[in-house]
Amino acid sequence: MPASVFGVLARLGLNALATYNGQKIFSLAYVQAVGCFIMGFGLECKEPLGRFYGPLYTAITTGFCGSLTTFSGWQVDVFTSWVNSTQAHRDWRGDVMDGITTTLYTFIISLTSVWFGTHLASMLQPFLPVLRPPTRALRYAVTALSVCIYAATFPAYFRLPADYRHQATAALLFSYPGTLTRYLLSIFLNPRLDLFPLGTYVANSFGTAVLGALHVIQGMSPAASPNACALVQGLGDGYCGCLTTVSTFATEVDALVEWKAWLYAALSWGTGQILLLLIMGSSYWAGHVSEQLTCRFA
Repeated sequence: MPASVFGVLARLGLNALATYNGQKIFSLAYVQAVGCFIMGFGLECKEPLGRFYGPLYTAITTGFCGSLTTFSGWQVDVFTSWVNSTQAHRDWRGDVMDGITTTLYTFIISLTSVWFGTHLASMLQPFLPVLRPPTRALRYAVTALSVCIYAATFPAYFRLPADYRHQATAALLFSYPGTLTRYLLSIFLNPRLDLFPLGTYVANSFGTAVLGALHVIQGMSPAASPNACALVQGLGDGYCGCLTTVSTFATEVDALVEWKAWLYAALSWGTGQILLLLIMGSSYWAGHVSEQLTCRFA
């Protein structure tokens, strides 16, 4: 619960920090790089973290890193590059190059960050202190605190200023449900297929489809009420952002043998783009919605 909440806050904060006029690279690149680096570091420290407190490893990798990185956001970024949703002054070649750049750069920097995190952790492990496992009372206290942290997202949504809702507090409401859905899908579906991790593939594909539908809703005119817009934005940033993950996807690609890795990567990316083509593309080109999101600024 708290790892999901903090992962969303970190993603939204990094994304806002890396968004500015004249930026040379898309803002989500920093989000994916940081999340994959921490994932690689955590994977290498799995054994000492497990000896200390097993749930801490799950919280760092599945919770925080899985919520910090977002596969659905990456897919939407690629698709909006194809269709030139920003209305930039360029021809079709620029659209193609922008989509290819967003695809390859995210994929390369994610894998590289995982490797760098793993390498750095292996160098530092001999110098890390050996921690004693927490007592039962402390474990119970941490569990209670975790529940309270997520429970606090509800009064935060209603008590903090309304302007915060579309920026952060609405997303926090849906963070843990998204992470839990992904976790359960991986547990039940990953063992059912030896070819590639089916659970992660389903989570990333489903989350991408939902985020595409939410973008269509956001682009409808006239815009909905501010509260409805905040909830739609929160579902996209919170539920879809936590349901889909690049960090887990990158580590799974790295762990598979060569042809399975290529198949998994291509199938995951291709499925996401096809789903967005059917959901977002048909609405854009039919003229039912604007390519510019209006709901976010309602």
